[in-house]
Amino acid sequence: MTPPIPQPEVRLSHKDLLTLADLDAAEIHAILEAGALCKLRHREGKLFVPLLGKSLGMVFHKPSARTRISFELGAFQLGGHAVLLKDEDIGIGTRESVEDVARLFSRYFDGFIIRTFDHTLACRLAEHATVPAINALTDYEHPCQILADLLTLKERGLLAPGLRVAFIGDGNNVATAWAFAAGKLGFTLAVASPQGYALHDAVVAEAMADGARSGGRVLPLRDPGEAVRDADVVVTDVWTSMGQEQERTERLEAFARYQVGEALMKRAKPEAVVLHCLPAHRGGEISAETFERHQRIIFDEAENRLHVQKGLMTLMMGRR
Repeated sequence: MTPPIPQPEVRLSHKDLLTLADLDAAEIHAILEAGALCKLRHREGKLFVPLLGKSLGMVFHKPSARTRISFELGAFQLGGHAVLLKDEDIGIGTRESVEDVARLFSRYFDGFIIRTFDHTLACRLAEHATVPAINALTDYEHPCQILADLLTLKERGLLAPGLRVAFIGDGNNVATAWAFAAGKLGFTLAVASPQGYALHDAVVAEAMADGARSGGRVLPLRDPGEAVRDADVVVTDVWTSMGQEQERTERLEAFARYQVGEALMKRAKPEAVVLHCLPAHRGGEISAETFERHQRIIFDEAENRLHVQKGLMTLMMGRR
């Protein structure tokens, strides 16, 4: 029988993962290392089942492709079982109170994820649950996505001192998680957004407070060319997220000059890479040419959702 993979020394200080702001640098690196080890064992075809006999609840209030596939398949590959829970099945806060749902989950599951609109709902469930809760996306933050992005950069030797990341587009949940990561890990993040779509001041302040200790910086900008200058990594995301469909016309106009295309990429370092959390709208936030030129690392990034979340579940739910 294959011996278990070594586990990182660091344990997560919080029961839950609701925001990267709750982690320190050592914990982030521990999650990345656990994800890398899970990926290695999977590619070697070696059995690693720390979730054997364990169960994961999956609450989805938003449609999902990568999030559902990666968590459900990840739990299975680790020896556990995932149960899909849609709102019409549970009725959180309508059919049953948030507190009672959290107590119910704690009796049935060894941990649960939630992909929803309202971040406070995820926080309330976590507060009243006795098992780990993982933010699989809220309108406030998308921590699992950025952990996958960081693993992708680490694999390519880019997660190193002096890293400069440019985020071009809406100061949304993805940008928020990038800001917290920059503050914790000590790299520079330049965020270029139109007027009215910038990162929240409170997010910048919290990230910069961490950056005062780590050397990280978050630079809120308007000009995408200035943000991309000398960047090692350029990140973009859709201009209109789920739940914002009524704003689409207004957003298309506001973000018209924020497309990541070949002309913009000439301002970055020659070897710079592009990340996109998907789904991508070619001709919108990214040009078709730029997407295809960087599609390999973008799909490495998508694959790493599976591996880094397996590492996260191993640390938070796994048998030791």
